Amino acid sequence: MTPGLARGPPFPTKATKGSVVAIASLEKPSVPIVVGVCEIDVASLQEVRGVKGHAVRGEHWDGDEIWAWSQAGGIGGQAPEAIDGWANRDGLGGLEEQVSQVDIEDSNDEQGEGGVPLEGSLAGKQNVVEQNDFVVGEDGQPFEEVEVHRKEFSTKDIDEIFWKACLYGLHHYRNANKSDPHHGLNFPINQSAVISNLVLPFLPITTSQQAGSLNIKKTSWKNAKKFIKALEKARLLKSKDRDGGECVVLDIDWEDNAISSFVPYKLPKKDTVGAESGGGGGGKAISASISPSDPSIGQKLSKVDLYKAKEQLAPIFAASGASHHSLYLPAELRPIITSYIESENLISDTNKRLVNIDAVLANAVFDGSTALDREVLTKGSVPRDALIDRILKSCSPFWVLLRNDETRDKVKAHAGHAPKISITLETRSGNKTVTKLSGVESFHIPPQPLAEELQKICASSTSVGQLAGSSPKKPVLEVMVQGPQKDAVIKALEKRGVNRQWVEVNDKTKGKKK
Repeated sequence: MTPGLARGPPFPTKATKGSVVAIASLEKPSVPIVVGVCEIDVASLQEVRGVKGHAVRGEHWDGDEIWAWSQAGGIGGQAPEAIDGWANRDGLGGLEEQVSQVDIEDSNDEQGEGGVPLEGSLAGKQNVVEQNDFVVGEDGQPFEEVEVHRKEFSTKDIDEIFWKACLYGLHHYRNANKSDPHHGLNFPINQSAVISNLVLPFLPITTSQQAGSLNIKKTSWKNAKKFIKALEKARLLKSKDRDGGECVVLDIDWEDNAISSFVPYKLPKKDTVGAESGGGGGGKAISASISPSDPSIGQKLSKVDLYKAKEQLAPIFAASGASHHSLYLPAELRPIITSYIESENLISDTNKRLVNIDAVLANAVFDGSTALDREVLTKGSVPRDALIDRILKSCSPFWVLLRNDETRDKVKAHAGHAPKISITLETRSGNKTVTKLSGVESFHIPPQPLAEELQKICASSTSVGQLAGSSPKKPVLEVMVQGPQKDAVIKALEKRGVNRQWVEVNDKTKGKKK
């Protein structure tokens, strides 16, 4: 923990965020007992008292499984009492001893004047010249400018930033839509929309480091629901809990002094480092932005069902000169079947809609395995549409997914029925709901960018992992989002060209399938 840091500040200059460091105890300051990675910029800390959070993440320590492992089966040895050289920091070892030997008396000054000459000092002039040797131009500064490390945000700081961002968002909508009684918002507003539309676009994010720190999970509220409840306690809005634990905003007090009198601050432009992570935009919701790293956004998808005739149907295709090895659309099969019916003169004399059953149709289509087959064989005829539908079911199904301007002859068809994207809602850890999404790869959607977008839109944590039961050689990835986020997930899929009919939703929280 940060408050446990000793022998500083100042701390070693190389102890920056992400650097590998060694940690020793106060009892044995020269003996490292832990090897870890800095999670914050320790070198820039000016004070450790009262600061919260982890400073170093331990990776290897005295007594862990690595220390206790060896090929011979023995454990590691005991740590020494001291190690030469480790107590010295940045080459300053022995400085205290040197300082203690300094004598302020002018015992070696025979003239008793002391000081240094101020005029005609060639050494002083030469020193200035040496300092400016690396500078281009006569007016250059004698030292390089070094970027100052920004201070880490505390939880209190993040709370204040989120609170002001929400006030800014409400103030913006109030002034931008004065003629609308709801000021451009549609009530009720779900908790994820509150964060993505009223908070994230108004965060003053200017660096990637700030983008990682300014997250709802790092506030004292921890999630969107508790944040909304805090706003309601301040009488800025009214909210209501729905089934499944979701919180929605019913109304906003637009005339509250905190909203009407809010003084806007300067937001970063959308092309700055932090704008893509949520800061800036002046009221444009983060859900409307398009990530350049996700090529699936805006794509147009078209699913095509194809059919291939089985060998026993070959005589039907031969009558029209068509190959039974080719793939056909349902509309292309109809004239082929009609051509066979006419060539064999199978149309009923009493009813033009009926087709008489011959030996080919009886053996290839109606084999007598079902009650309907036996009924058709008994009557000796079948309606034309029923015959075409039955031949269609006798063919082997294939499917192909066309993207943007692709054509059917350029894309390889896949056997079987087209897959669907699976969305599953289930309860974990008592009453916590998670939304799991899988099968997006077949629709040219990369899971990782989708998870990152859902994290911003839903203001919730997301993860990407291999779907349980999928093949290791061709793994299927699963995106998991905290909370009941079915609608947000479907909306994100539609933005990527997915039709709702291609999505299968399984809500296990209610014990039934939708």
